[in-house]
Amino acid sequence: MVFDPVTLIPRSSAMKVFLIENLSLDSSRNHKKRNLFDIVWADGILRAVNKRELVVAVIEKLREDLALYEKAADAARAEATHEQSKAEHKYDTRGLEAAYLARGQSKQAAEILSAMAHFDKLLLRDFAPEEGIDMGAVVELQSGKETSTYFIGPRAGGTEIMNEKREVLVITPESPLGSQLIGRKAGEKCLLEVGGQKQQFKVTRVW
Repeated sequence: MVFDPVTLIPRSSAMKVFLIENLSLDSSRNHKKRNLFDIVWADGILRAVNKRELVVAVIEKLREDLALYEKAADAARAEATHEQSKAEHKYDTRGLEAAYLARGQSKQAAEILSAMAHFDKLLLRDFAPEEGIDMGAVVELQSGKETSTYFIGPRAGGTEIMNEKREVLVITPESPLGSQLIGRKAGEKCLLEVGGQKQQFKVTRVW
Protein backbone atom coordinates (compact mmCIF):
# COMPACT_ATOMS: atom_id res chain seq x y z
CA MET A 1 0.00 0.00 0.00
CA VAL A 2 1.33 3.44 -0.96
CA PHE A 3 0.80 6.40 1.37
CA ASP A 4 0.65 10.05 0.45
CA PRO A 5 3.85 11.63 1.88
CA VAL A 6 1.95 14.63 3.26
CA THR A 7 -1.36 13.32 4.52
CA LEU A 8 -0.27 9.72 5.27
CA ILE A 9 -3.48 8.57 3.61
CA PRO A 10 -3.47 5.38 1.49
CA ARG A 11 -3.50 6.26 -2.20
CA SER A 12 -6.13 4.45 -4.22
CA SER A 13 -7.70 5.17 -7.55
CA ALA A 14 -10.99 3.88 -6.14
CA MET A 15 -11.08 6.57 -3.48
CA LYS A 16 -11.88 10.18 -4.22
CA VAL A 17 -10.12 12.49 -1.82
CA PHE A 18 -10.66 16.22 -1.56
CA LEU A 19 -8.15 18.00 0.63
CA ILE A 20 -8.58 21.52 1.96
CA GLU A 21 -5.35 22.79 3.46
CA ASN A 22 -4.17 25.76 5.39
CA LEU A 23 -0.50 26.70 4.88
CA SER A 24 0.89 28.94 7.59
CA LEU A 25 4.41 30.30 7.91
CA ASP A 26 6.35 28.98 10.88
CA SER A 27 8.77 31.83 11.44
CA SER A 28 10.75 29.98 14.07
CA ARG A 29 11.78 27.33 11.54
CA ASN A 30 11.49 29.53 8.48
CA HIS A 31 9.38 27.06 6.52
CA LYS A 32 5.75 26.37 5.82
CA LYS A 33 3.94 23.81 7.88
CA ARG A 34 0.81 22.01 6.70
CA ASN A 35 -2.32 21.84 8.84
CA LEU A 36 -5.09 19.45 7.79
CA PHE A 37 -8.54 21.01 7.78
CA ASP A 38 -10.98 18.68 6.02
CA ILE A 39 -10.29 15.43 4.20
CA VAL A 40 -13.40 14.08 2.54
CA TRP A 41 -13.77 10.58 1.17
CA ALA A 42 -16.49 9.73 -1.32
CA ASP A 43 -18.42 7.98 1.46
CA GLY A 44 -18.01 10.58 4.20
CA ILE A 45 -15.58 12.43 6.43
CA LEU A 46 -12.19 10.92 7.11
CA ARG A 47 -10.62 10.68 10.55
CA ALA A 48 -8.60 13.90 10.35
CA VAL A 49 -11.86 15.86 10.36
CA ASN A 50 -12.93 14.05 13.51
CA LYS A 51 -9.58 14.78 15.12
CA ARG A 52 -9.91 18.46 14.34
CA GLU A 53 -13.38 18.47 15.88
CA LEU A 54 -11.88 16.64 18.85
CA VAL A 55 -9.32 19.39 19.43
CA VAL A 56 -12.03 22.05 19.11
CA ALA A 57 -14.07 20.19 21.74
CA VAL A 58 -11.05 20.00 24.09
CA ILE A 59 -10.41 23.74 23.76
CA GLU A 60 -14.09 24.50 24.35
CA LYS A 61 -14.10 22.33 27.50
CA LEU A 62 -10.97 24.11 28.73
CA ARG A 63 -12.61 27.47 27.99
CA GLU A 64 -15.56 26.47 30.17
CA ASP A 65 -13.19 25.42 32.97
CA LEU A 66 -11.30 28.69 32.59
CA ALA A 67 -14.47 30.73 33.05
CA LEU A 68 -15.25 28.86 36.27
CA TYR A 69 -11.75 29.38 37.69
CA GLU A 70 -11.71 33.06 36.75
CA LYS A 71 -15.10 33.59 38.37
CA ALA A 72 -13.97 31.77 41.52
CA ALA A 73 -10.71 33.75 41.63
CA ASP A 74 -12.60 37.05 41.31
CA ALA A 75 -14.93 36.03 44.14
CA ALA A 76 -12.00 35.00 46.35
CA ARG A 77 -10.17 38.28 45.68
CA ALA A 78 -13.31 40.24 46.51
CA GLU A 79 -13.66 38.32 49.76
CA ALA A 80 -10.01 38.83 50.63
CA THR A 81 -10.33 42.61 50.33
CA HIS A 82 -13.82 42.92 51.83
CA GLU A 83 -14.25 44.94 55.00
CA GLN A 84 -15.62 41.92 56.85
CA SER A 85 -12.51 39.90 56.00
CA LYS A 86 -10.19 42.15 57.97
CA ALA A 87 -8.60 40.28 60.84
CA GLU A 88 -10.29 41.02 64.15
CA HIS A 89 -7.50 39.29 66.09
CA LYS A 90 -4.24 37.49 65.33
CA TYR A 91 -5.96 34.13 64.88
CA ASP A 92 -8.45 35.46 62.35
CA THR A 93 -7.10 34.31 58.96
CA ARG A 94 -10.23 34.64 56.80
CA GLY A 95 -8.72 37.32 54.57
CA LEU A 96 -5.39 35.50 54.26
CA GLU A 97 -7.09 32.22 53.35
CA ALA A 98 -9.20 33.96 50.70
CA ALA A 99 -6.08 35.58 49.24
CA TYR A 100 -4.30 32.20 49.06
CA LEU A 101 -7.38 30.70 47.40
CA ALA A 102 -7.51 33.51 44.84
CA ARG A 103 -3.83 33.01 43.95
CA GLY A 104 -4.31 29.25 43.56
CA GLN A 105 -7.30 29.69 41.29
CA SER A 106 -5.51 32.34 39.23
CA LYS A 107 -2.57 29.94 38.79
CA GLN A 108 -4.94 27.20 37.64
CA ALA A 109 -6.54 29.62 35.17
CA ALA A 110 -3.09 30.47 33.77
CA GLU A 111 -2.33 26.75 33.31
CA ILE A 112 -5.60 26.28 31.42
CA LEU A 113 -4.75 29.22 29.15
CA SER A 114 -1.37 27.63 28.44
CA ALA A 115 -3.05 24.28 27.66
CA MET A 116 -5.46 25.96 25.24
CA ALA A 117 -2.53 27.60 23.44
CA HIS A 118 -0.73 24.25 23.12
CA PHE A 119 -3.80 22.56 21.64
CA ASP A 120 -4.36 25.48 19.28
CA LYS A 121 -0.83 25.02 17.91
CA LEU A 122 -1.00 21.22 17.76
CA LEU A 123 -0.28 19.98 14.23
CA LEU A 124 -2.92 17.41 13.31
CA ARG A 125 -2.17 14.42 11.13
CA ASP A 126 -3.23 10.84 10.60
CA PHE A 127 -0.97 7.99 11.69
CA ALA A 128 0.02 5.33 9.17
CA PRO A 129 -0.52 1.67 10.24
CA GLU A 130 3.20 1.09 10.81
CA GLU A 131 3.66 4.22 12.92
CA GLY A 132 3.94 4.08 16.70
CA ILE A 133 1.73 6.08 19.04
CA ASP A 134 2.96 9.63 19.54
CA MET A 135 1.75 13.14 20.28
CA GLY A 136 -1.54 13.90 18.55
CA ALA A 137 -2.62 10.28 18.15
CA VAL A 138 -6.09 9.03 18.99
CA VAL A 139 -5.81 5.54 20.47
CA GLU A 140 -8.47 2.90 20.90
CA LEU A 141 -7.78 0.22 23.52
CA GLN A 142 -9.73 -2.97 24.09
CA SER A 143 -9.75 -5.03 27.25
CA GLY A 144 -12.20 -7.91 27.17
CA LYS A 145 -15.49 -6.49 25.93
CA GLU A 146 -14.66 -2.94 26.99
CA THR A 147 -13.27 -0.35 24.59
CA SER A 148 -11.79 3.00 25.60
CA THR A 149 -10.52 5.91 23.53
CA TYR A 150 -7.64 8.26 24.39
CA PHE A 151 -6.22 11.36 22.81
CA ILE A 152 -2.49 11.93 23.32
CA GLY A 153 -2.41 15.68 23.95
CA PRO A 154 0.25 18.20 24.99
CA ARG A 155 -1.55 19.33 28.16
CA ALA A 156 -4.83 19.02 30.10
CA GLY A 157 -4.50 15.34 30.97
CA GLY A 158 -7.69 13.98 32.51
CA THR A 159 -10.00 16.15 30.40
CA GLU A 160 -12.98 14.13 29.21
CA ILE A 161 -15.06 15.04 26.17
CA MET A 162 -17.66 13.44 23.94
CA ASN A 163 -16.81 12.99 20.27
CA GLU A 164 -19.00 11.12 17.80
CA LYS A 165 -21.03 9.64 20.68
CA ARG A 166 -17.93 8.24 22.35
CA GLU A 167 -16.11 9.36 25.47
CA VAL A 168 -12.53 10.43 24.82
CA LEU A 169 -10.01 10.98 27.61
CA VAL A 170 -7.04 13.28 27.08
CA ILE A 171 -3.74 11.90 28.37
CA THR A 172 -0.24 13.31 28.01
CA PRO A 173 2.88 11.37 26.94
CA GLU A 174 4.25 11.89 30.46
CA SER A 175 1.21 10.41 32.23
CA PRO A 176 1.38 6.86 33.65
CA LEU A 177 -0.79 5.44 30.87
CA GLY A 178 0.54 7.71 28.13
CA SER A 179 4.14 6.77 28.81
CA GLN A 180 3.21 3.08 28.43
CA LEU A 181 1.45 3.68 25.11
CA ILE A 182 4.07 5.81 23.35
CA GLY A 183 5.65 3.82 20.50
CA ARG A 184 3.09 1.01 20.47
CA LYS A 185 1.27 0.23 17.23
CA ALA A 186 -2.20 -0.77 16.10
CA GLY A 187 -2.81 -4.51 16.55
CA GLU A 188 -0.29 -4.81 19.37
CA LYS A 189 -1.23 -6.65 22.56
CA CYS A 190 0.28 -5.30 25.74
CA LEU A 191 0.17 -5.56 29.51
CA LEU A 192 -0.53 -2.10 30.93
CA GLU A 193 -0.67 -0.90 34.50
CA VAL A 194 -3.91 0.99 35.07
CA GLY A 195 -5.02 2.14 38.50
CA GLY A 196 -2.25 0.16 40.17
CA GLN A 197 -3.25 -3.09 38.48
CA LYS A 198 -1.83 -4.73 35.36
CA GLN A 199 -4.34 -5.55 32.65
CA GLN A 200 -4.12 -7.10 29.20
CA PHE A 201 -5.04 -4.68 26.40
CA LYS A 202 -5.06 -4.67 22.63
CA VAL A 203 -4.35 -1.49 20.67
CA THR A 204 -7.22 -1.83 18.18
CA ARG A 205 -6.83 1.50 16.37
CA VAL A 206 -4.36 4.38 16.12
CA TRP A 207 -5.15 7.42 13.99
